[in-house]
Amino acid sequence: MDEARNVIRRLERIETLRHIQAPAEELLVEVKQLLAEGEAWLAAERGGPRGHGGNGWTEVRARETAAAAAALEGCRATLAANEEVSRKTAESPLL
Repeated sequence: MDEARNVIRRLERIETLRHIQAPAEELLVEVKQLLAEGEAWLAAERGGPRGHGGNGWTEVRARETAAAAAALEGCRATLAANEEVSRKTAESPLL
């Protein structure tokens, strides 16, 4: 679950940067780190729940993982489409 905590901390940092109106470049660095940390989280989740004897995922865990995967794919698409980050992109409520 360290991976999940890392993602939560990164999201909190991004929100703080948005609140203080940090430069878009600084936000982009954080979003890229979020993407890497999210991918690490997904990789850990795909390995199965730790400490549960490999019994498989519960339905709730599977939905959460699918939602995280969809969010990461959205980040990838946004980064690919916006090589140059504008202030409007940096202020998006999705970040």
